[in-house]
Amino acid sequence: MPRNTRLAFVALAVIWTVIAAWQIAEHSHVEKAGRDTLINRTRDITGTLGTFISSQRRFGVVSQDRMETALQALVTSGELQSIALLNAAGEIVASAGAPIDLDTKALRQSGVRWDEKTLTVVNLVDLGTNVVAEAGDTNRSPTIVLPRRDTNAPPPVRPPPGELRPVEATNRPANPTSPGTNALPAPRAPRPLGRPFWMNEAEYKAMLEKRGLHGFVVALSTEPLQLATDRDFRTRAMIVGFAAVAGLGIGLALRNVSKSADLQLRLMRASELNTHLREMNLAAAGLAHETKNPLNIIRGLAQMISKQEDAPPTLREKSRGIVDEVDRVTAQLNEFINYSRPREVRRTPIPLGTAVAEVVHALGYDLEEKGIQLTVQPELPRIEADEQLLRQALFNLLINATQALDHGGAISVSAFRTGQNSLTLEISDNGPGVAPEHRKEVFKPYFTTHQKGTGLGLAVVQQIVLAHGWEIECLPNEPRGARFRLSHLKVLA
Repeated sequence: MPRNTRLAFVALAVIWTVIAAWQIAEHSHVEKAGRDTLINRTRDITGTLGTFISSQRRFGVVSQDRMETALQALVTSGELQSIALLNAAGEIVASAGAPIDLDTKALRQSGVRWDEKTLTVVNLVDLGTNVVAEAGDTNRSPTIVLPRRDTNAPPPVRPPPGELRPVEATNRPANPTSPGTNALPAPRAPRPLGRPFWMNEAEYKAMLEKRGLHGFVVALSTEPLQLATDRDFRTRAMIVGFAAVAGLGIGLALRNVSKSADLQLRLMRASELNTHLREMNLAAAGLAHETKNPLNIIRGLAQMISKQEDAPPTLREKSRGIVDEVDRVTAQLNEFINYSRPREVRRTPIPLGTAVAEVVHALGYDLEEKGIQLTVQPELPRIEADEQLLRQALFNLLINATQALDHGGAISVSAFRTGQNSLTLEISDNGPGVAPEHRKEVFKPYFTTHQKGTGLGLAVVQQIVLAHGWEIECLPNEPRGARFRLSHLKVLA
């Protein structure tokens, strides 16, 4: 990967990381704000409840029945799961809803406990009603929640205000102004502010300790908060996901642009090299063609010497050897010129059977000389191909098979359809075959396993096949021999 592309990917990864961290931080902020809002909501509820209690108390007390009815109404409204009133010792005085477990470390330390689906908060709300009045503070009146009264017990006797209590006999002298009569009771000390008139000081302190309202504990459902938090998380996860997809798309686009630029540069260089090779190829072909002329002169002179009767036998034999070598070199030059020739395909409808028959007729002498039996599948279909190039390919394949066979060998030409408009042509023999490691090498120029071969016959066949858009393979022929398969030939109806 180019250095610029790597730097771009690193930059995109850093940007995505920043976006992901930003969304995580914002989600944490939203979750914290939701928790704070829910806690503040409990304080609002307890503040409202404190105001309600202040309006309902009489002589500093509220009945438990009335209190629990109000608390139950709050729970029934659906916002609260549980609510309880606490005394100074943290004990429940009155409650409504599901039981609340107060004996937890979180509540003792911070007054807030987060469960899986519930938020529990302890609020010591200052109503002017919930704490015992401090010394010297006569304006604060503690609130006492009276327990449920036993219906079987007689109601307490409460003397009406201003009624005189009977005075017990004392050793104090009688009032001289009223001899023979009971003395008037001594004036009572003023009752402390907030103590009900029917309670003495000891009863009031005991009741205040056990039933005095000191705070509230509220349990709310966290399901709305959880739903809002999950919705926010999904939204931010989608943002992070879209950022990742966008970054990946930009990265791939940059990579493709870089690859395209690199590919264009390579194509330009390949085009220049191809042009250079084409010029070299034409020059080599011209040189080969020009070389044939002096070779023909040498061949002619050697033939003349070999036919002179007065020439020594040794000279005539060497002259015939010169002729043979010139023929061999000329054949190689012809193959080279044929291989270097550009392949321009002119497609026309061709009866495949007719083309094969003409090539077989041209090879008739070679086949008869080696006693080779050639079998051609009857009724071969019509195909679309360049007639001259197709015949040249068939000729090279059949002559290659003929050269590979010993006397009495066999060659077969067959075809079968591989689709509605696709045909596969096979030319097989029962010769020695091609070694597995050479089955791809045989199509390379100048590769040959025959002593008299030029190594360009199958290379020319591959050129023709590729020019038509076909494919060629060298396969084993069971039980022995080689099979050359041409596939994707276009069949005409």
